[in-house]
Amino acid sequence: MNIYAQHWINGEWLDSIDGARVDGINPATGLVIGSYANGGVADAEAAIAAARNAFDNTQWAHQPRLREKVLLECADRLEAALPELARVLTADNGKLLAEATGELNASISELRYYAGLARNIFGRITELEPGLFSNLSREALGVAAVIVPWNAPVVLMVRSLAPALAAGCTAVVKNAAQTALICDQVFRILSQVESLPTGVINSITSGRQGVTAMVDSLDVDVISYTGSTEVGKHIMAGGVKTMKRMNLELGGSAPCIVFEDADLSSAAPALVKAGMFMAGQYCCSATRVLAHNSILDEAQARLSEAMQATVVGPGDHPDSQMGPMVDAAGRNRVMSLIQAAARTDDIICRGEPLGGELENGFFLSPSLVYASNPDSPVYAEEVFGPMLVIDGFDDEEEAIAKANDTRYGLAASIWSADLRKSQRVANRVESGTIWINSHGRTFPEIENGGYKESGIGRLHGQEGLSEFLQTKHISWSTKQ
Repeated sequence: MNIYAQHWINGEWLDSIDGARVDGINPATGLVIGSYANGGVADAEAAIAAARNAFDNTQWAHQPRLREKVLLECADRLEAALPELARVLTADNGKLLAEATGELNASISELRYYAGLARNIFGRITELEPGLFSNLSREALGVAAVIVPWNAPVVLMVRSLAPALAAGCTAVVKNAAQTALICDQVFRILSQVESLPTGVINSITSGRQGVTAMVDSLDVDVISYTGSTEVGKHIMAGGVKTMKRMNLELGGSAPCIVFEDADLSSAAPALVKAGMFMAGQYCCSATRVLAHNSILDEAQARLSEAMQATVVGPGDHPDSQMGPMVDAAGRNRVMSLIQAAARTDDIICRGEPLGGELENGFFLSPSLVYASNPDSPVYAEEVFGPMLVIDGFDDEEEAIAKANDTRYGLAASIWSADLRKSQRVANRVESGTIWINSHGRTFPEIENGGYKESGIGRLHGQEGLSEFLQTKHISWSTKQ
């Protein structure tokens, strides 16, 4: 594999204007598998200009049937290339091949869902009094800037891009450097869609300079960002200058409340799987297990057993159950958290880098930490790595209080045989998504988003489309 990832701007594949080029690394081996053009402000501005021109000077925003056709063709092309794309995604990101395949299938499903919605954008007309009418129409916002993270670079790009295109927006996609190679391959496939007008989709790989250019630009009307809360706050603050629409899905520290009547034989392995999915590099990952004190010891033992049994290895190996972290910086950050937690908490399973044939990769075995001190560095903060934190509670009220004792509110789960109790607790947990007796399932049809510092706006579903639309009111009278 030797991929050279370029920018796709106004229908052309381009190097960075300043010639910057950086190696792409396989997280499982530490070896170079390609390189990418590393863009800056000038590249971002060129992409924005192309998207602006396509929005202002074509009929894209007024052709819902064309938008449906484009989205369906994009889905078909990705589906035809799925096996090879999955291999590239695993090599570029490190995730399991099964995880990569699932991500691509989810992306295809998302495209087809929004293809259907593209032809279902309706307004309404109201007669306020005899002869006096108000017409409300739904219009595309304009140019959408989609800022994509590296942990699920295809589906998290598509879940913003698809509704933006369905709404009639044009787009500039800013890819993460860590996964520039897979993004390049996806966009090369999308570039083959013959019905797609030039300049409607543009793609660049850039660091913060590209983000700043998008935030500051008067030609960008809406930003859809997925990533850390800290960066999201900077984006939101910067967007105030131009009053652009913001859609932000940010960090999380998902509490998982396990009541005494839960089936631990199934709950514990499911929670470990939900916590180790993508090596824990997922904003909705199971993070904090809150177990009733009557079952705390058993829950801890079962979690520990399942975590120690987790096979860590290359994503393309059939026996692997968890792949590497995306880069050395991410692994080092989690190892620092483990070291800091050791000073305040009880480390039950301590994650360590793997040696032997895997020592050149960015592997880290799972960690389990007992943390009941709110001052712990892992108690209620986003870990974003292969770690579960466990704590106990005495009753329902304490469980709810501990679940809500965090600045995040993206996802949570409740585990109990009593569905009435589960629903009652779910109504009081401050989180945008709550699963009962499962963790981590999402669907294109169903909205997701955060409470508190986990973001603003919603993605997926009808509300995900609305993030890229605005309402216009036109009033008229039949009276002279």
